[in-house]
Amino acid sequence: MNEQVTSTTESIQSDTGTDLTKQLHDPAVRGFASDNYSGVHPEILAALAAANGGHQVSYGEDIYTKRLQEILEREFGQGIECFPVFNGTGANVLSLQSLLPRWGAVVCASTAHINMDENGAPERVGGIKLLQVPTEDGKLTPELIDREAWGWGDEHRAQPLAVSITQTTELGTCYTPEEVRAIADHVHSKGMKLHMDGARLANAAAHLGVPLRAFTRDAGVDILSFGGTKNGLLFGEVVVALNPDAAQGLKFLRKMNMQLASKMRFISAQFIALLEDGLWLRSAAHANAMASRLREAVEKIDGVEPTQATESNGVFAILPEGAADRLRKSFAFYDWDAARREVRWMCSFDTTEADIDAFVAAIKRELA
Repeated sequence: MNEQVTSTTESIQSDTGTDLTKQLHDPAVRGFASDNYSGVHPEILAALAAANGGHQVSYGEDIYTKRLQEILEREFGQGIECFPVFNGTGANVLSLQSLLPRWGAVVCASTAHINMDENGAPERVGGIKLLQVPTEDGKLTPELIDREAWGWGDEHRAQPLAVSITQTTELGTCYTPEEVRAIADHVHSKGMKLHMDGARLANAAAHLGVPLRAFTRDAGVDILSFGGTKNGLLFGEVVVALNPDAAQGLKFLRKMNMQLASKMRFISAQFIALLEDGLWLRSAAHANAMASRLREAVEKIDGVEPTQATESNGVFAILPEGAADRLRKSFAFYDWDAARREVRWMCSFDTTEADIDAFVAAIKRELA
């Protein structure tokens, strides 16, 4: 991917003349490659600063992690357990390991992040067989799950004992609470368990207009990877055991998987700031709105062919031959399916209307 990056040698000096920081990038450069490209929300930075100083007990026994448990209980109900971790891959592997014996397998969409983007971590670190199902829109259904949910008792086949769905999906589509419930009921009727990869969980809630628990715990999800990094955090995700009876050994698996933070207060403090007064929803709703603005604009441009419903903060479209590479000289974004000339444009909590308008203008110039 071609990307235009401008550097600067400006630095900030302390009162004594000491060089405190060097800014190596131009903050005016914007792109649509990933919501991971964005910086840290100012309120999150303030929360980190407030949590700094003094001493707090390490490894999750701090006051911030205890407060995070209380806040997550407010969102999901009593009886849940939370386990802050460093990143989404760790959250997913940890969650799935807790649901399965060593001979267990997970049914997932072929586009799932655990299958496409985690470099074999579920298989190599978690020791988990992934049973992939092709989908049109990234969403599983009970019927699609049944393509791989079979063979129990057959010693020659990894046993399908869990299903993983992503909310919102890797294609930007969103499961309704009713769709999640249908999957959960179907999965549980077969003695299987349900994991939700919620890297963009907040974007789903913003799109659906319902509380977080409406399409997670109340819909039958057993364990959740709750994402923060794509919604303005510096780092950190939280594994939420919505049905602790279904998830075994999370305390020990987190340490074994190198996901136990010694200074956990700095993960927990970020989630407190995100969740306590609705920052999570405001940021996600803004990112979704910017994607909707982009979608509405490009639908009017000849040569741009949207390929998926825009139900979160991503827009997928097919462009004419060579157009994507020309556009990337000014704006960063990724190919989704290069063979089809399909691209993905992602918006973030800090995407502005001016960013959208400038990008749309560039698309119009290239396709004129």
